[in-house]
Amino acid sequence: MTTNAVNRWTSAEHARDYLNRADSILHRSEGESTLLEFVPARARRVLDLGTGDGRLLALVKSALSGQTEEEIRGKAEAVAVDFSPAMLAAVGKRFAEDASVTIVTHNLDHPLPTLGRFDAVVSSFAIHHLVHERKRALYAEIYSLLNPGGVFCNLEHVASPTPRLHEEFLRCIGYTVETEDPSNKLLDFETQLRWLREIGFVDVDCHWKWRELALLVGGKQ
Repeated sequence: MTTNAVNRWTSAEHARDYLNRADSILHRSEGESTLLEFVPARARRVLDLGTGDGRLLALVKSALSGQTEEEIRGKAEAVAVDFSPAMLAAVGKRFAEDASVTIVTHNLDHPLPTLGRFDAVVSSFAIHHLVHERKRALYAEIYSLLNPGGVFCNLEHVASPTPRLHEEFLRCIGYTVETEDPSNKLLDFETQLRWLREIGFVDVDCHWKWRELALLVGGKQ
């Protein structure tokens, strides 16, 4: 199952290019809004894997407090994980005044460091950069980090079932097969849902999908 090991996210230029177009990703806000529905309202400790500039984490913290980002300092403890220097600089700037957010430098290609337990683990368009074997291993690590009643929400870029549908998706977002990110290691969402169930997650489902963008959610009893 091993796929290509290319990963351009160490490049500051690659990271800045993504940040410049992140807000314009089609239907992204729909997926994010749906994700927020599944974060437990009682969650007091949240882990964001591949946090980027902290966009999703800020939304989660706002939802948990029912307030704007400027009003939520210290409301919920969070850990933001990334390894790109450009992303780390961006998330550090976003949460510079928020002592409740701890930023951890870590490459998800490797097993997670000791981070404690969480009520929610979230991720947005990050895990598809891992080879498939590492995806599954990471899902198992996430399960072990969740408290009972906790939830894993992965807003992810998944594989299309046919090459034609993949090409159509790329056209929709302004890319071609030749210009798409070589760091992508896409996998169908059905396989990933099966993995989550095998690991022990409950109530596993794909709760939102637009072409190759999908929200995969599973809980822990």
